Amino acid sequence: MSTVSKALAIQRMVAHDATMRMLRADSIPIIASLLAAHLGRPGARMATDELFERMDADLELLRDHFDLPRTARAYCDDWRGAGFLQRRPASGARGETLELSSEAFQAIRVLDQLEEPASTVTQSRLLSLAQAIKSLAVDTDPDAERRLAALRAERDRIDAEIERVQHGEVSVLDERTALERATDILLQVRDLPADFAGVRARFETLNHDLRERILHADEDDRHVLDDVFRGVDLIESSDEGQTFSGFATLIRDPERSSALEGDLAAVLERSFAATMSTDDRRTMRSLVRDLKSNSRDVHLVLTEFARGLRRYVYSQDFQRDRALRDSLQQALAAAGPAARSVRPTADLGRELELSSLRLSTVGELVLHDPADYDTGDALADAAESQLDLEALRAIAREGEIDFAELIDNVNAELAVTSPVSVGDVLRRRPATQGLGSVVGLLSLASTYGHVDGREVEQLIWRGVDDIERRAVVSQHLFQEAIV
Repeated sequence: MSTVSKALAIQRMVAHDATMRMLRADSIPIIASLLAAHLGRPGARMATDELFERMDADLELLRDHFDLPRTARAYCDDWRGAGFLQRRPASGARGETLELSSEAFQAIRVLDQLEEPASTVTQSRLLSLAQAIKSLAVDTDPDAERRLAALRAERDRIDAEIERVQHGEVSVLDERTALERATDILLQVRDLPADFAGVRARFETLNHDLRERILHADEDDRHVLDDVFRGVDLIESSDEGQTFSGFATLIRDPERSSALEGDLAAVLERSFAATMSTDDRRTMRSLVRDLKSNSRDVHLVLTEFARGLRRYVYSQDFQRDRALRDSLQQALAAAGPAARSVRPTADLGRELELSSLRLSTVGELVLHDPADYDTGDALADAAESQLDLEALRAIAREGEIDFAELIDNVNAELAVTSPVSVGDVLRRRPATQGLGSVVGLLSLASTYGHVDGREVEQLIWRGVDDIERRAVVSQHLFQEAIV
């Protein structure tokens, strides 16, 4: 690429790319901090009302240091228009959700790398690079003799390693090298949210391109329509769809995902893992869950686009859109010559009454029920009474799990011994909320502890009715205090 073409390409990217637009914004400290805090986690998506409420609370604190005259709703509308946020309908309920676009993920990732630059060259990275190059060279070599020689060399190396281990010569990575490799893994893991968002964006672009091809297809270019009528899933059969399907099949395979979870659990039990930060350990512990969640979200988008494309063709909606396109083109063609003789503001002597009614479906109509407006008997003023604070606290405890009490119980047990299981906590700290306390402890262990699927333990507790109950679950362990 020549210097001129390169400069023009970068100029176009600066003008139109949302990542560059976000990095060049004057308010980038506010944009990046708010979006990363609320939507920066893998697969994070939040209802608009909840997001606005949380951001408004943060804006109140930020106004002591920045000039922020607008509301969270106004800022989010601007950021959505700039391509930093994506709006989607909420599943299972009315309303909408907001999530980060792939470009916003990339911009936040760039800022994170500038704030905490990673080591440019490490032994782990060079070894991974050399191994990848060697594997590529062997796997693409058509010469059978060279392939056999490489396989024999690998077999000899494995046999020699087995013999050394059998004689008790076990070589273990030192903590510095192990930590380097874990850091390289985490750097790749942190790129996953942007990768998944990019996959969703490519599917949206592909869906739009296919609909446009269907709309503009003529008699000489009907293979897209023919493929849809034959039942071909054009989106899933595309290069992007096949690549994602291969990844989704891999991560949904129970044997492989279980093996990956076991390997991650083994890594976190090593001594060098204790030097990793809490966030890094939590990221590795939840890696498989995040991969499955993001894969499920992308697969739902893929399925929705494929069904919508087939519905668009089978319902003949594209024919209606073609007629509308032809009418608009005819109107534009007639407007060109007319514009040379008639001003846009000229009075044509005709009036066109526009409807002010909102077009909607019949399914939105709701029958009027007079009983809905019956407020019943008039309310009388209640006599003054003394409020019992303890009674109010008891009512509040019945409505939600007391996580503060559970965290105190876990931390108190960890101060005596570590690790402790949920069963250990329940034996020494009664479940004051019955099953609610048990569910709360299991939830805390899943988030802040470790779940060992290979071991089981029996939980024993007394419910609020003072009846003893038992349950057998996978072993849930707490290894460090919950802060």
